[in-house]
Amino acid sequence: MKKLLSLFSVGIMATTLVVPTTALADKVKIALIHGLTGSSYGVFSEQANAGFQLGLEYATNGTMQVNGHEIETIIKDTQFKPDIARAVLEEAYGDDEVLMAIGGTSSGVTMGLLPIAEEYERILLIDTAVAEGLTGPDSNRYVFKTSRNSSMDMLAQAKALKPGEDLYVATLAEDYAFGKDGIAALKRALKGTGSTIVSEEYVPVGTTDYTAVAERMFAALKDKQGRKVILIYVAASGNPMGKIKAMQPERFGIKISTGGHILAVLSSYKVVPGMEGAIYYYYELPKNPVNDWLVKEHQARFGTPPDFFTAGGMAAALAVVKTLETSKSLETDDLIAAMEGMTWDTPKGSMTFRPEDHQALQSMYHFKIRVDENVEWAIPELVREIKAEEMNIPIGRNN
Repeated sequence: MKKLLSLFSVGIMATTLVVPTTALADKVKIALIHGLTGSSYGVFSEQANAGFQLGLEYATNGTMQVNGHEIETIIKDTQFKPDIARAVLEEAYGDDEVLMAIGGTSSGVTMGLLPIAEEYERILLIDTAVAEGLTGPDSNRYVFKTSRNSSMDMLAQAKALKPGEDLYVATLAEDYAFGKDGIAALKRALKGTGSTIVSEEYVPVGTTDYTAVAERMFAALKDKQGRKVILIYVAASGNPMGKIKAMQPERFGIKISTGGHILAVLSSYKVVPGMEGAIYYYYELPKNPVNDWLVKEHQARFGTPPDFFTAGGMAAALAVVKTLETSKSLETDDLIAAMEGMTWDTPKGSMTFRPEDHQALQSMYHFKIRVDENVEWAIPELVREIKAEEMNIPIGRNN
């Protein structure tokens, strides 16, 4: 895993430090607002930034120009601190005069950026954070989102669990916007299926000891008659998969399920061969020209396949380029008009910005884990693609 992360970090530095050199009169500045230091989530940000640069290259055929405008990216580090995040976004909109900003990584931190986009009347395109509230009632018309949301995660996860009256679920999530929105979405997804959520456990971000919460989940599930599942919805805290599996939930007939993750974390899934779940992206699953290019180029340049959030960053860049190509002008209202209802190609296939709340509708993938000792991580093999139209994604904000 360390080798994988080390190779990835080298690749990111090579990518994000490349800037266009062509001097054109009307430069379009884009700010990448992510946490790069201060949290283990920083690797997500590095992937997103690398994917964004690759996406610009792909969409502009390497020119980094759209309609005669040079695209310049400015990278800013939020350090995963809400006050710093707000300050760097204000700096980007104000002092740097960026056309739009792309970010952020932590759902909790990114929530604090929404009113700043409204204050400056500039677009904030969310490419990594997941929480439902980012396009919810507290959002605004300047916020768009290419990342999936909690309902997509959980509606797809519910389909993978095959819900019914014999299904009993204990949930484990982190105690902040990502985790809470995710479990709320799971409840909606399972409503009316006859399935029962027997317990909910929330842990602080960074938790490493899961002994007590696992014992509580075991106690809630062990006497149930039917299929018993611990559903893990944790972004980056202390390998809960491996630690809970080491406590032998199978002695109570309990299985583990979770969504997909970055390659470094997928290595921990080797302890659960055959596990089924839902994933946002794995490089072998989508079959389309954009993903073919991304996989080939990333492997050639960095020696690793593109990862979870690399695809997300590329999707955001492709959205930006299409917006610039189709908008009547660079005025914010015209950019918003171009983006609302816009469909564009990404490594995952097509995405569409829903006009009502600006969430990008997209596919998810039902997977089953296969273990190959010659591969560093567990392989999420495709069971089937879950199309956007199969998931009744709640509308978060009405214009």
